[in-house]
Amino acid sequence: MKAVLIVCLVLFLTACVSSGRYSQRVDSKPTRISKDIDFTDVQPAYEPYYQASLRPYKVLGKVYTPMLSGKGYSATGTASWYGQKFHGHLTANGEVYDMFKLSAAHTTLPLPSVVRVTNLENGKQAVVRVNDRGPFHHSRIIDLSYAAAMKLGMLSTGTAKVKVDIMHVDETGQLTVGNQPAIAPPLALPDDTHEVSVQSNTNKSLYIQVAALSDANKIKQMARGIASLYQVPTLVPKDGNLFRLRLGPFADATHAESILSELRDNGYENAYSLYE
Repeated sequence: MKAVLIVCLVLFLTACVSSGRYSQRVDSKPTRISKDIDFTDVQPAYEPYYQASLRPYKVLGKVYTPMLSGKGYSATGTASWYGQKFHGHLTANGEVYDMFKLSAAHTTLPLPSVVRVTNLENGKQAVVRVNDRGPFHHSRIIDLSYAAAMKLGMLSTGTAKVKVDIMHVDETGQLTVGNQPAIAPPLALPDDTHEVSVQSNTNKSLYIQVAALSDANKIKQMARGIASLYQVPTLVPKDGNLFRLRLGPFADATHAESILSELRDNGYENAYSLYE
């Protein structure tokens, strides 16, 4: 009888462990690296906060009171990253954590938020979606996804000194980056993409061509995101069956070169400058 009771107790304890939220006790790198890691920066846009994320909560005996708005937030501190243990589980605002996309956890920013993270040790940047809570460690200010940590070049070290700036968009489309003044929204694109007349050869202007697609809706959506992020006028001229996404005109060639470099770093490797 005693042996039966021992067996039952072992089975009960095993069931309790296996029914826990996470199958891993300690976090780790992914066992297999996805071929579809998405390093594309998240495009800031207006999005209502998840109301439940604004309530105070308690973890490890400490009470955290979330901000009612992230506008103006900018902070410098230590970033860490989280991976396999949490992959596929729900985040604090009900989304699914995908370690192969650019996301992050923060203790008090309202969810969801979009932040630009700059690795102060190497200058690399990533714009990520904050959709989870953490890190619950007194010396760290943000917990990054595996993909974000890879983009920032901090996988091997585990932590890095970073600067975190909110990219807050209000209902009117105004963008506020960190504690800088708000930027007015770019001019809205027309509902119907159409031919845009170019400058004459005697008065050429500098542009950046980002992409050329046959899908008008997709390229207009891309244009709005890029225009909001870089605050540069956007043109979508039609050339045959293609719609060409262009930024400009630029009055300053140095500014154009800076934007072009950022575009290429953010996944638009085929972007190039041209005069028209």
